[in-house]
Amino acid sequence: MSMTRTELQDAAIRAFPPADLVPDADRSWTMIAEMGWLMMAVPEDQGGLGLGLEAVGVVHQALGRALVPGPAIAQMLVIEALSATGQDALLERAMAGEVMTAPLADGATAVLDADRASHIVLTDKARILLAPIEGCTVTERPTWDRTRRLFDVTVADDRAILLVAGAEAAALADRIATLRSIALTADCLGGAEAALAMTIDYLQTRRQFDRPLALFQALKHRVADMKTALAAAEALFWARAEDPAADRIAMGALKAHAAGVYRLIAEEAIQLHGGIGLTMEHPCHLFLKRAMLNAVLGGDADHWHAEAGRRAMTAAIA
Repeated sequence: MSMTRTELQDAAIRAFPPADLVPDADRSWTMIAEMGWLMMAVPEDQGGLGLGLEAVGVVHQALGRALVPGPAIAQMLVIEALSATGQDALLERAMAGEVMTAPLADGATAVLDADRASHIVLTDKARILLAPIEGCTVTERPTWDRTRRLFDVTVADDRAILLVAGAEAAALADRIATLRSIALTADCLGGAEAALAMTIDYLQTRRQFDRPLALFQALKHRVADMKTALAAAEALFWARAEDPAADRIAMGALKAHAAGVYRLIAEEAIQLHGGIGLTMEHPCHLFLKRAMLNAVLGGDADHWHAEAGRRAMTAAIA
C-alpha cells in the first residue's frame, strides 16, 4: 500500500468512531463513497486506488467496529466482478456509490440492501451473471441483526447478462469468495475489538466491594483470554491478507475462526456487563447478533472445516 496500514486505520477510526455505534445508513454510505473506500482494491488503470486486499481489510474492520449498516461488503464483490470483466461504465458508477449488490450466501439469498440496488451480480462455478434489480422479485429476510438488511432475490433468466463463463468464471468466483471472506473476517475482528474495549471500560468503571471490577483476578483472567484470542486472530488475518497464496479455502477457514472469536467475546461481554448487558438498551446484544450472522454468511464453520479437511487429506495422500 502507498498508505501505511496505520495511517489508513487512523483515518477510518476518525470517519467512524467506535463510540458512534450504528450510525445513519445514508450518511454512512455517502461518506464511504466520498472517501474512496469502494475503489480501494481496484487497479489504478481502471480509476481505482490499487491499495490491495490489506486496505480492504482495514475498511471493513472499521465498519465492523462501529456496526455500520449498509451494503459495503456486497458492493465490493460487485466491483471485483465488474473490474475483472471490463465493465468500465458500470464499474465507474459502482465506485461512485450507486448501490449494487451480491449474495453473501449460496444462490440469490442473503442479498444486502437489494431494495436499494440497481443491479445484482450472481456467482457460481460455471458463470457470473449481472442483472438489473428492476423486474426481479425481492423478498426481505428478517434477521435478529438489525444493523443489516438482507433479501432473497429471484432473477428471471431473460433479465441476466452473462459476464463470464467456464474456467474464467470459476477463477473469478474463487476470487469473489476470497474477498467476501476477507471482508467478513475484518468485520468480525473490528466488532470483537469494540466489544472487548467496551467491556474493559465497564470493568474499570463499575465498582463492587469498594473497588473496580477490573481488579478482580478472575475477571482479569477472562479478559486476558479474550484479548489473547483476538490478538491471535488479528495476526493471522493480516498475515493472510498480505499473502497472495491465501485462497478461497484458507480465507474461508479464517473467517470461520474469526467469527468464533467474535461470538466468544460478544458472549463474554454480555456476561461481564452483568444485568445491564442483558437489556436491549445496552449495545452488547448488537455485537452478539452481528457475530452470529457473520458466522453463517459466506459459509459456516462446518462448511469451511470440511473444505480445509478435504484439502489436508488430499495433500497427505498425494
